[in-house]
Amino acid sequence: MTYADKPWLKSYKLGPYKLKESLAPYPVVPIFKALDDAAVNHGGKTALLFEGRTLKYQALKDQADRLAAALAKIGIEKGDRINIFLPNCPEYIVSPWGIQKAGGVIVPTSTLRTDEGIIHEAGNSRSKGIICQEKDLERILGLKDRCGVEHIIVTSDEGYDLKPVSKCLPKGVYEFRRLLEDHDPKPPQLTIDPREDLCELPHTGGSTGLPKAVMVTHYNRYCNLMQLMPWMIAPLAPGIVGKASVLIPLSLFHTYGHYIHQVAVFWGLRIILLPDPRDTNKLVQTIKEFRPFMIPVVPTQLMRLAQAKIGRLNVLALSGSAPLPDEVRQAVQKEMGNPVGEAYGLTETGPSTHADLSGFGRITGFIAKEKKSIGVPIPDTECKLVDPATGEEVPFGAEGEIAVRGPQIMKGYWPEAGSGLTPDGWLHTGDIGYMDGDGYFFLSDRIKDMVNVSGMKVYTTTVDDVLYKHPGVLMAAAFGVPDSKNPGSERVMAVIKLKDEAVGKVSEEEILRFCREKLAPYALPKYIEFRDELPLTATEKLFKRQLREEAIASLKAKGEL
Repeated sequence: MTYADKPWLKSYKLGPYKLKESLAPYPVVPIFKALDDAAVNHGGKTALLFEGRTLKYQALKDQADRLAAALAKIGIEKGDRINIFLPNCPEYIVSPWGIQKAGGVIVPTSTLRTDEGIIHEAGNSRSKGIICQEKDLERILGLKDRCGVEHIIVTSDEGYDLKPVSKCLPKGVYEFRRLLEDHDPKPPQLTIDPREDLCELPHTGGSTGLPKAVMVTHYNRYCNLMQLMPWMIAPLAPGIVGKASVLIPLSLFHTYGHYIHQVAVFWGLRIILLPDPRDTNKLVQTIKEFRPFMIPVVPTQLMRLAQAKIGRLNVLALSGSAPLPDEVRQAVQKEMGNPVGEAYGLTETGPSTHADLSGFGRITGFIAKEKKSIGVPIPDTECKLVDPATGEEVPFGAEGEIAVRGPQIMKGYWPEAGSGLTPDGWLHTGDIGYMDGDGYFFLSDRIKDMVNVSGMKVYTTTVDDVLYKHPGVLMAAAFGVPDSKNPGSERVMAVIKLKDEAVGKVSEEEILRFCREKLAPYALPKYIEFRDELPLTATEKLFKRQLREEAIASLKAKGEL
């Protein structure tokens, strides 16, 4: 057999239920059909719950239609890019649908971005407009000319549905609230080519260099809406569609959070949106109060949930965006009483390509052996493991770079279609993994995060997993730094945040002794540093690149490099 034979198809099961091997042919429709259908089928149901404020599905469509009409009136045309510079708020639920109904393309940007970051993302995408809150208006006005945008749409900090903007707005600046009030819900009549026309242009790779813009078509995203949750838990659909809730404690500017919001709309679920994804107390309180069906999270949030002693809850936790250390998985499962599901993908992949059916099988009460992996490729997704140096397929069970192809894969990096892909449409992810006999894939490391110790490969995720097994470790990150005694070689460094009860009691020597029992000698950390806090990216991932840069600078200052 080869990877082309899709050996994972035999694992397309949710307990006793056999899942579909293919969902083709996929509907060739614009992404906003998901909202239009939800308004028809679940119009009176709550679409959004945010800080006690609610919005029904019919009202969400109405407001999206009004925004689309307003955008067309001020000159937004098909294909124009609109930058969304907002925190989690109702405007961030309404805006994407309105922009896309006007034929526009959303360009999400984190509110934590620097001025240069905003200029890059808005300028690189040649955005025609920006949507922001009033507190950021002066900043955006100051950057407007450097970004090249024509229009600014501003909403009050408290929310468009609660309070109007307090300032007198200059020419070229429009109030979000007034745009909705002054226009009927009649979006422009446009012809969308879902396979070619973009719906989103998110930037990715900002923690490793200048972010690239990823061209996501309407067809890419609509296919992926069908491929993940609606496929993998299809047997449970009658009790979920139009009835259940999903809590989103993720930033909507990030593809993961935005995608989950779209899936929720696709299934007519109630979205419970958390204003600040880093507010663990609010997250715990919201989970206990509303008992949502699903909580998509990143590993750092799971670490905090385990520490918060949230207790037994019949909720489905889905981890994504970064590798999930096994010790964190076990701690959460012990605390909450349910296995943690895991999914895998990239901004470039729609964003989902793999799903852990074994974890979901356990969660849903169907007996299944938990694999603790990123899962199997989802329907109509081709996957293979290749030698990064030669591009040749590696044997089953051997480690190689994950390459994927499917209807959800990006059109290319902006602005060139096909860029970042092979001529026959494969995307090489930069992630190293292996596949077991059941077709389940396991992630080893990012190619860029592997450490070369005198020619020996050390996967930093393996070191991370060992560090997390120590009872005193709360968070940890391993990475490579240059070996001063062997030019061209590296040594492993570990930076650790201890649990409160372990601070001052756990030493570097103890961590090293612990690692010696579980790691090869060449994989042992040469340097160990304890910190009170570890840097996180805007999407709550441990920021290994920053840690590595700081560590190298410190070692040079000490004369050790």
